[in-house]
Amino acid sequence: MGLKEKKQRLVGVLQACDSLAVAFSGGVDSTFLLAVAKEVLGEKVLAVTATSAIHSRTESLAAAEIARALGVVHRVVPSREMDLPEFVANPSNRCYICKRHVMAEVVRIAAEMGIAHVAHGVNVDDLGDFRPGLKAAEEMGLLSPLVEAGLTKADIRVLSRRMGLTTWNKPSMACLASRIPYGTAITPENLRMVEAAEDFLRGLGFAGCRVRHHGVVARIELSQRDLKKALTAPARTAIVRRLREIGFRYVTLDLEGYVMGSLNRAFEAGQGG
Repeated sequence: MGLKEKKQRLVGVLQACDSLAVAFSGGVDSTFLLAVAKEVLGEKVLAVTATSAIHSRTESLAAAEIARALGVVHRVVPSREMDLPEFVANPSNRCYICKRHVMAEVVRIAAEMGIAHVAHGVNVDDLGDFRPGLKAAEEMGLLSPLVEAGLTKADIRVLSRRMGLTTWNKPSMACLASRIPYGTAITPENLRMVEAAEDFLRGLGFAGCRVRHHGVVARIELSQRDLKKALTAPARTAIVRRLREIGFRYVTLDLEGYVMGSLNRAFEAGQGG
């Protein structure tokens, strides 16, 4: 099926909704879904963004700006995942616990505004990864229009570019808790360290970076094209100095580069976090 047919299928899925709330992070997928929903449903679309310590402040601000640019009503909800002891303990089903909690808030807000349907931006590629949050979304009756239309991440990037969406080439993002190995408690401090370190790396021009928090060790994942740059004396020296200031004792660069969901390997091997 070609891109034109996939987008037509997406339009058909959205037309079946009289109104729609989109769980909106401001990433590639949810921005594309929101933009197409706006085209199809007009004023009957709502964007809802969760904010808390596990969400990058930079990303939350960007989501608000995108919603304004699209002309969509935008609600921000404090999700307070850090109040949940079962989430803070960081078990392997952490994403399930989080998704159930956050989506309950999104559904509640949608109901208050008379919106019957809630959707999230999961795409076909996401189905092949370890994502317990998808089970929670399914249990709560969330729609997955991008999956129904058969859209992959690559499809969404191409279509986003054709639509003039600024997010078309935005690196994939995930909540800051995904940088903490399973079984290691999630704390405001380790979230702060990760956010500060990644903000610094992005400021140096390293897009799509990850800083995995292994106690006193920061394990940096970068795209393959950025590895050489990070090892040059000026960048390397600056990175080591800043990450030590942030609170890491040791600073390492993963030679494999950025791998989505790399912390899942230990879990899948039955070794815990």
